[in-house]
Amino acid sequence: MSVLRAFSAMDMFKFNNINLDIWTETYGINFYLDYLARWPDLCCVQEAPNGRMMGYSFCSYSRPVVLGKAEGSSTEWHGHITALTVAPEYRRLSLARNMVSRLELVSDQHYKGFFVDLYVRCNNALAVSILGVGRGGRDEEDAFDMRKPLSRDPQRRSVRA
Repeated sequence: MSVLRAFSAMDMFKFNNINLDIWTETYGINFYLDYLARWPDLCCVQEAPNGRMMGYSFCSYSRPVVLGKAEGSSTEWHGHITALTVAPEYRRLSLARNMVSRLELVSDQHYKGFFVDLYVRCNNALAVSILGVGRGGRDEEDAFDMRKPLSRDPQRRSVRA
């Protein structure tokens, strides 16, 4: 059993088991603090019963989401998943999917976004499956701008081919 809770500045002292993984993109302290100051409700952590961090996500709202932010304007207003990572020992437990679901909920209900997006390398099939976009890709540097429409976009106009 684990708990999904808000990310706090003190968590930066506890996430080395996640950030030292070769697949995790890491940022400077100022970057994390900026997100926490601007979008605290879009930053979360999954924590094991023993207090060990299992994963974190940051989503945002402002132009280019689990780090994340709110961004864009008009029908491009959306939640952007900036960072989403799970410690190697806790993978394959649907933690990432649960964190994305939380970010979608906040993006939809609080920020009233039209969609949530995530940039992911085309050859990362597991990450591509989290938002339900098809497989594909040309090389390891190509990336999808994956978009999942929210309730403000019932006609799915935000989804790109």
